[in-house]
Amino acid sequence: SRVDMVVQQGLSAGQPDSPEARKGIIEKLAMQILAAEEAVKKGLDKSPEVMAQIDLIRQSVLANAYVEDLIKNSTASDDVLKAEYEKIKAALTGSEYKARHILVGTEAEAKDIIAKLQKDPGSFEKLAMEKSEDTGSKAKGGELGWFDLNSMVPEFGVAASKLEKGAFTQEPVKTQFGYHIILLEDSKPIEAPPFEEVKAQLAQQLEQQSLQKQLDDLKAKAKIEYVEAPAAAK
Repeated sequence: SRVDMVVQQGLSAGQPDSPEARKGIIEKLAMQILAAEEAVKKGLDKSPEVMAQIDLIRQSVLANAYVEDLIKNSTASDDVLKAEYEKIKAALTGSEYKARHILVGTEAEAKDIIAKLQKDPGSFEKLAMEKSEDTGSKAKGGELGWFDLNSMVPEFGVAASKLEKGAFTQEPVKTQFGYHIILLEDSKPIEAPPFEEVKAQLAQQLEQQSLQKQLDDLKAKAKIEYVEAPAAAK
């Protein structure tokens, strides 16, 4: 049973269960038992320092057991999860955008690229692959995919939100990263992901909220005093 307990602790930490691992655990436990028996023979189990450590470990184990019991008994029902999902869904506002960009180091470079785009608007992807300094999007023709404004630096987000679908910025957009030319490919209202996709995440979130509330209530009902240690003798 002790071996199984150690194995379970290892599994939760990402360590595999195998005959070799169990053999190592058995060897370690055997040595612990032998050393502990010798410690008792020497009376070390009566030492104030050892007794304090044992008490602290016992306290930690019991506290963890209490938390695990709270978690086990605070599982939210599907109705509660759906209600929380609808609240979040109703709070979603704004739009998300699909865009490409070209990032360069100077305003002059950016203006030169804009001039080329004005002559040939269809060359954006080609110019992004040739000129952009953004290594993350350069190979994809400057493609950034879908994003909401909060995920971008303010200057970039403001410029993107003012563009019409299919249009690109006629002036360089300066940010902390350099100068951008932005092409807006599409926009749409922000939509919540499907319930089933976020159900597990919502359950964990509500579980943590419930746990924190119960622990806060426990603390609020308790009388906790902070006492300074006596000054050391000179």
